[in-house]
Amino acid sequence: MPLPNSQQPYAEDAEVSQRTQKEQPRIENDFSHEVIGAAVEVQRVLGVGLLESAYAGALSIELAQRGLRFQREVPVAARYKGLDVGLAYRADFIVEEAVIVELKALDSLMEAHRAQLLTYLRLSGLKLGLLINFHAFPVVKGIQRLVNKL
Repeated sequence: MPLPNSQQPYAEDAEVSQRTQKEQPRIENDFSHEVIGAAVEVQRVLGVGLLESAYAGALSIELAQRGLRFQREVPVAARYKGLDVGLAYRADFIVEEAVIVELKALDSLMEAHRAQLLTYLRLSGLKLGLLINFHAFPVVKGIQRLVNKL
């Protein structure tokens, strides 16, 4: 027996609620969740054992299909004692101007990879980074989330 109209949710109301949630400003954590979902899909389709460049290309497609704004191979400059020293590194991805994503395709990640991403975060001024190793299976076991001064 259906509930009276005042108590029964309608599909239209649910759709409006979902749209409202999507329209709200996103926070950095939301982006990391979406990037991880994209990485899972990339590995599901491509599998393990390819070059990092193949995963980067596929991740570009997946991020675009999910409607995320991103830049790839972003040059980041460094300063030393207040002076510009030029290009310090190229971030694999910067997603939604909030998350640095560094990709690897290695048997295992080392502490040096984590330290490198933390340095990238510090130099860029961003707070959140994801280190994603596509050779780990499942890929979620190869993802490290790093924060800088959050």
